[in-house]
Amino acid sequence: MVTARLGGYSLQSRLLVAVTILLTVFLGLTGAVLDRAFRNSLETGVAEQLQVQIYVLLAAVDEADGNFYFSENLREPRFSQLNSNLYGFISSASEGELLRTSSALDIDYETLGLNHDLAIGETRFGRLRTKAGTEFFVTSYAVTWENRLSPILFSVLESTDTIEAEASNFRNSLWSWLGGLAVLLLILQILLLRWGLAPLRRLARDLKKIESGQSETLDPSYPRELSAVTQNLNLLIQSERKQQSRYRTTLADLAHSLKTPLAVIQGELGSHTSDINQASLVQEQLDRMNQIISYQLQRAVSTGDTGTLARQVNVASVVAKVARTLEKVYADKAVVIKRDIDTELNFLGDERDLLEMLGNLMDNACKYGRGMVAVSASLASTMPPRMSLRVEDNGTGISVPDRERVLQRGVRLDTLAQGQGIGLAVVVDIATSYGASVSVTDSPMGGASIILEFDNIRIAD
Repeated sequence: MVTARLGGYSLQSRLLVAVTILLTVFLGLTGAVLDRAFRNSLETGVAEQLQVQIYVLLAAVDEADGNFYFSENLREPRFSQLNSNLYGFISSASEGELLRTSSALDIDYETLGLNHDLAIGETRFGRLRTKAGTEFFVTSYAVTWENRLSPILFSVLESTDTIEAEASNFRNSLWSWLGGLAVLLLILQILLLRWGLAPLRRLARDLKKIESGQSETLDPSYPRELSAVTQNLNLLIQSERKQQSRYRTTLADLAHSLKTPLAVIQGELGSHTSDINQASLVQEQLDRMNQIISYQLQRAVSTGDTGTLARQVNVASVVAKVARTLEKVYADKAVVIKRDIDTELNFLGDERDLLEMLGNLMDNACKYGRGMVAVSASLASTMPPRMSLRVEDNGTGISVPDRERVLQRGVRLDTLAQGQGIGLAVVVDIATSYGASVSVTDSPMGGASIILEFDNIRIAD
C-alpha cells in the first residue's frame, strides 16, 4: 500500500524527501551534541571558578576563641552583596554552620543539606537542590583545622539561573542558525537535484520525440551512468523498426511468392485437361501456397539464424520441381528450361529458402527471356568447396550500369511487365543470410545470367 502511494511521486520528490529526513536527523543530532558540549563547557567553567572562590575563602578565614571570622575583605565582591547568587559557607558535620558570607544572609542553611562525607583534602563539584526547589552549583572542600576534631567543610554555591540563561540563549541561537542552514541546504539540494536529474528529464523528452516521430534515435551524448541505458534503448528501437520492416517485407514477399501458384491454378482452370489431372495440379499448387505462407510467416519472426534449419536439400530435385511449375505457367510462350545439375549435389539449408530463390530467378528468366532458360550448378575446386548456381535466359540482358541497381528492392527495369520489383531483392536477402553472394553477368545465350555462390553445399554419400 505504501509502495502504491510512493509510485505517484517523482524521482526528484523521493530524493528530496530522503535528503530532508537525512538532513533533519543530521542537524538534529548535531544541535543536540553542540548544546550538550556547550553546557558541559559552562559547567566546567563554573567548577573552575568555584574552586578559585574556595581558595579565596581559605585565605580570608581565621579563628579566634573557637569562632570563625573573615580576617580581611573578600576579593570577590559578590560575596559581600546580598542575594548575588554567589554564596560561601563554612561548616562541620558536628557543629553545623560556622560562618557564611554576607551574600548568604537570606539562605536557610538547614535546607541546603551540604554533604560532609568528604575525605580530608578532597574537592567535590556538583548540583544541589534545596527543599524549596532552588538549584545551585556547589563546590565543597574538606580541610583539617587546629583544635577541631571533625574536618571543616568550605562550600561555595552559585545559582544555576545564570548558567541556564546562557545555555538557553545559546540553544535558541544554535537552533536558529541550524534552521536557517537547513533551509539553505534544502534549497541548494533542490537545485542540485534538478541539475543532477536533468539528463533523465531530457531522456523522457527524447523518448516522447521518438514516440511522436520527431526523432529516430536517442542522442548518445548522455552521462556515463545513462549511456548504457540509452544504447540499449537505441538497439531496442532499431530492433523494433527492423521487425516492422521485416513484417512489411514479408507481406510483400508473400504476395509476390503466391503469384506463381495462383497463375498455375488460373491457367489450369482455364484449360481443358481432365478433372483428375486438374484436381491433382490444383492440390499441388494449394500445398505449395500453404508452404509459402508458412515459410513467409516464419521469416517474419526469424532472427536470421539459418543454422538451426539446415538440412541436406537435393538441388536437382528442387530445380526440377520449379521447372515443372513454370513450364505450365508459361505454356503460352512454350518456354524450355534446360537443366545441367549433378544429382548428387546437396544444399545445406531450408528447402523453402532454395525454392524461393530458384523460383524468383527462374520466373524472371521465363518472364524476360525469349523462351529459352538454362539452369546449371557446378562445384568449384576450392577449400572449402563452393557451389555456383547459374540461371540464364536468352532475353535482352541487363546493362552493366543497371546490374547493381536491379538487385535492390522495388527496382524494375521493365515497367511493361507485371511485377513489383522485389523478386531479386528477396533472392539477395535470403542468399545473404546464408553468406552467399549474388552477381549479374551476360549469358552466352544472349540474355542475363544470375549467379549464386554458396558454401552451404554437400556431395551426397
